[in-house]
Amino acid sequence: MPSDKSSECAGDANRPRVVIFTGPSLHPRQAETLLHATYLPPVKRGDLTSLLASLPRFVGIIDGEFYQNLAATPKEVLALLEAGVAVYGAASMGALRAVELHRHGMIGVGSVFRLFRKGVLDADDEVALAYSSQTYRAVSDPLVTTRYALRRAVRRGILTRADAAEIVATVKGAYFPERTRQLTLSIARKVAGSERAQQLREFLATEAPDVKNLDAWLLLDRIRRDMAHV
Repeated sequence: MPSDKSSECAGDANRPRVVIFTGPSLHPRQAETLLHATYLPPVKRGDLTSLLASLPRFVGIIDGEFYQNLAATPKEVLALLEAGVAVYGAASMGALRAVELHRHGMIGVGSVFRLFRKGVLDADDEVALAYSSQTYRAVSDPLVTTRYALRRAVRRGILTRADAAEIVATVKGAYFPERTRQLTLSIARKVAGSERAQQLREFLATEAPDVKNLDAWLLLDRIRRDMAHV
């Protein structure tokens, strides 16, 4: 889909209309094919406060830094909301902040947001991963993505529910940068046997959904649709 040129800056040319913080969940080059915006790296503390000088109309938070730098705080998001900025969150840091600030007007989008809001998930490290800051290529798997994929594997008959639960519990015990596909498959071999683990390997390589990526696309589409009514 071509870029939506109607989303280009209105008024002051130096004032961005849409700002999106993204990275490993959805690369900015891919995101540009759906929504023309100012794309910035995963949000860290201070980044949202700096937007108060330009006041974009829409801000989308997908990815954020947890351990590399101090995380963006709910207070920073509140300041944007109080200034009249529409703030959306999904997939990763954005989903966490949207759950905390939904009652204050932040708009949460997607499955990860809903799982946290319902209390199915309750730990920030569910969405944490290690990635290259230069390329945004992930070098570990977020636990929430592994959960989502294994749930689909159960539906496909590759694993039993008990198998999937045991694999997830074991992966959860690892430090987040160590939560790789290789680790998941190694645990699967011990839990479900070599044949099932091979089926899981093929499923993860070809069919397993990336829930954070899907949610990131949903956020962009929600902003694009909302822009049409402003």
